Amino acid sequence: MNIKAILSTLALSTVMLTFSNNTPAFAGEQTVALTGTGTPTINLELKDTSRPFVQLVSNVVYAQVPDRGYTNKALTMHLVIPQDKKPHPVILYINGGGFINANKDGYMQQWLDLAEHGYVVASMTYRVAPTSTFPAPLEDVKSAVRFLRANAEKFSIDAQHIGVFGGSAGGYLAAMAGTTNGVKSFDKGDNLNYSSDVQAVVDVYGVSDVTKIGADYNEAVQKTHESAAATEALWVNGSPVFGGKDGGIKANPEGSKAANPLTYISKKTAPFLLMHGDADVLVSPSQTELLREELAKHNIEATRYLVKGAAHGGPYWVQPEVMDIVIAFYDKHLKNE
Repeated sequence: MNIKAILSTLALSTVMLTFSNNTPAFAGEQTVALTGTGTPTINLELKDTSRPFVQLVSNVVYAQVPDRGYTNKALTMHLVIPQDKKPHPVILYINGGGFINANKDGYMQQWLDLAEHGYVVASMTYRVAPTSTFPAPLEDVKSAVRFLRANAEKFSIDAQHIGVFGGSAGGYLAAMAGTTNGVKSFDKGDNLNYSSDVQAVVDVYGVSDVTKIGADYNEAVQKTHESAAATEALWVNGSPVFGGKDGGIKANPEGSKAANPLTYISKKTAPFLLMHGDADVLVSPSQTELLREELAKHNIEATRYLVKGAAHGGPYWVQPEVMDIVIAFYDKHLKNE
């Protein structure tokens, strides 16, 4: 049979080509065995089915709050839930955004790593500057924690074990959540009969002192952080056009102190894992070292990793070497105790 005949047969039915040993494919005349008109079946044996099945539940409303221009604004979260019907510790995931954005869709690879290791993950949005100022965003974080506890059965959550995980402004809010355990003044809104305390904090390249974000950089960069238009100033002071305080972050030392996690460390503070890239040009690496030192003074467990070559966000932070450290930390404090 020649090639033209083979091609004619292929056009009419599914075929299996069998070649004699040491004969190159389609070199000369070949043997064609017809197998019917269906698609060929390939047998696949799965020897390991241990990878867990997880499901996304998107845009769950966890709170309704006032925000400039809105009497009642819905705040939402995505949840990734292992589907084995067991209660799991939960990680409240807080994305960054420079104090002016709170996109809950970021860093899905980290969510999946955590969910596949037996954690429910809840990635939240929150109020941001300049329409809102501190402490509203922290109130949102605490509201999200209470919501998760109140709905633990619905979402397969172990309500006794809640961790927080954040990067940049999200790392700052995670630190604020962990250091303000037991501080009731930030509990506002619904589910107030539930605790907003957390049991473990991962703070990745987060801010610890809003007056020193640019401390490791040159004078020109430090000057930009003193501007009234710097986002940390809007976070603490608001916009002077709408009644906020003018003059930059250093013009409001009382407000700045109230907005720093360093201020609230106590014996109720959760254990911390801190990570920062040594190539970060947005948040000074010394920021997480300031927090580690202060936690150590209060005998709070705090381990800090400086990641060589890592910038502010990006691919370094989804690598297995990083996530293995994060998961081991959570396993220690949310599963083994």
